[in-house]
Amino acid sequence: MPTPALANQPGDQLDHFMLENVVATSGMATVYRARDLETGQQVAIKIPHPEVESDPALFDRFQREQDIGTRMEHPGVMKVFPNPGRTQVYMVMEWVPGRLLRQILNEQGKLPVERAVKLTVNICHALEYIHANGVVHRDLKPENIMVDAEDAIRLIDFGIAGSAGARRLTFANFSRNMGTPDYISPEQVRGKRGDARSDVYSLGVILYEMLTGKVPFSGPNPFAVMNDRLLNAPAAPTTLEPSITPQLQEILYRALEREPKNRYASAREFAYDLEHQEQVGVANRPEAARQERRKSPEAHRFLLYATLVLVPLLVFGMLLLVARHR
Repeated sequence: MPTPALANQPGDQLDHFMLENVVATSGMATVYRARDLETGQQVAIKIPHPEVESDPALFDRFQREQDIGTRMEHPGVMKVFPNPGRTQVYMVMEWVPGRLLRQILNEQGKLPVERAVKLTVNICHALEYIHANGVVHRDLKPENIMVDAEDAIRLIDFGIAGSAGARRLTFANFSRNMGTPDYISPEQVRGKRGDARSDVYSLGVILYEMLTGKVPFSGPNPFAVMNDRLLNAPAAPTTLEPSITPQLQEILYRALEREPKNRYASAREFAYDLEHQEQVGVANRPEAARQERRKSPEAHRFLLYATLVLVPLLVFGMLLLVARHR
């Protein structure tokens, strides 16, 4: 089969759909805005690239996204319409006006606290629904969240979502097309399947980024990012955005707990604390305090001064040792 870019162009007819324009392209597929010629309804058509159809793992991902999408009935989850009798492999989805959260963050850097909390609560409600229906997203990130003009959200791309009987997909199985490791949970990094608490962790990272403009863990390559996540506490959000209250910072820490057993057990609990921040008690977190001291400008200056003092002393000591042995 020729590539979608050659076989499908805006203005082409695909069965009873008229392709209007390309709205997104990724390593997996091309998404078109289209119109159903039988009903007049505007839809989105997702057509996989030919290498996806020829790769069993990638094609399974495409099929999983379609199967889950047709089962979900929630305003916070992108709906996929059944489409029997197709002459080509493609997916028909509801058309949702809006933008990806990633686009919003790229433009604004970080969001006002009130808006970030509102978006997170909306995402929690969608997660609560899919978890109740036996689905774990496992690839939650700003690229997979649509936001409309009223800040209603839609979760999209359930290609690596976990459900009963689904194969395990962890960081070791990630390809470049599946994104960066910035948002996956520590247990996924360790090779475990992950559960609803893994999505809670990913959402905690997203909230941290919406509030501060940065992800909590970083490094020059994916493995360094993983190592940072497994060994260190995140920088205190208040050092990056002073308007964050101690209660909201505590909520972030609870969502980003390294061990799932210490994390929010559900998206419902996460949302409740966000909506009732006045009830949240602030825990003493010495590990985070140590991390802040390690990353603080004062600590960096101390290390610099100590190095400037120690290096000459070490050089002098080596010269003295050599002189004594002559």
